Amino acid sequence: MTVTADMLRSHPDAGKADPQALAACVDRCLECVQTCTTCADACLAEEMVAELRTCIRTDLDCADLCDATARVLSRPAGHGTRVVRDVLAACASACKACGDECERHAGRHEHCAVCAEACRRCERACRELLDSLG
Repeated sequence: MTVTADMLRSHPDAGKADPQALAACVDRCLECVQTCTTCADACLAEEMVAELRTCIRTDLDCADLCDATARVLSRPAGHGTRVVRDVLAACASACKACGDECERHAGRHEHCAVCAEACRRCERACRELLDSLG
């Protein structure tokens, strides 16, 4: 169990979402925020920064969407709404785009390889939670 799972489980109106899938998704989103933010910063420190502009923008977009998703999911009483489903779908889409972009640079930049993997984990967690919501 994680602190996230403990916190969500302690909520008096935990909603209808599978608590394990919910906690995993929040944790993966927060991991992706950190990883994408650091990847963007690492890209800015590379000599070939101009070649990494798309990667930097995609990292920052993904980090922002993952942050918003984690925050929305941390309020479980509203999980039956269309907004939650839309947020999860947008986050999964951003993670896929960022993972794809970072994979293009993974052979030359380890930070991009690490980021691509974090994005894939987050995308899977979002899709699994979305599927569990019906």
